[in-house]
Amino acid sequence: MHATEHSVRLEQISQERFIQAPIDAVYDYVTQPDRWHEWHPTSLSADTGTTGSLPVGTRFTEIIDLLGIRVPMSYRVQIARRSSEFKTVFTSLAVDGSIHYYLRAHQGGTLFTRVLTYETELQLASLHERMVALSSIALDRLKQRLENQGFV
Repeated sequence: MHATEHSVRLEQISQERFIQAPIDAVYDYVTQPDRWHEWHPTSLSADTGTTGSLPVGTRFTEIIDLLGIRVPMSYRVQIARRSSEFKTVFTSLAVDGSIHYYLRAHQGGTLFTRVLTYETELQLASLHERMVALSSIALDRLKQRLENQGFV
């Protein structure tokens, strides 16, 4: 007998960049979801109800562009350790998961790792590859943006 239910796989995308900027500056910037749209191609807007780096327990919403569809996301900050680690969990109708940042001072700059873990019931063959590509673009943009802000 074959199972008819569709499977939900947990996927993970981990990427790293060296950013020639102080670790505090990198942490403060990446932990402001209302600024994610400045560097992440899928982020359209986020509403945190505040300004600055978010503390543990903060809830916020974001609208993302998932393959051309506007998807409202709900988040809660789970870890906020300045300036080494930040994690937020998210849920939506399309996808659930977490975004986890790890930061380490390295050679006068910052080693920044972004780990996206997600699961979805959407049966989209190209979704994972597309998300890997978008994540890479996002980190390249982040690096460029932070390095060009005159921190160095």
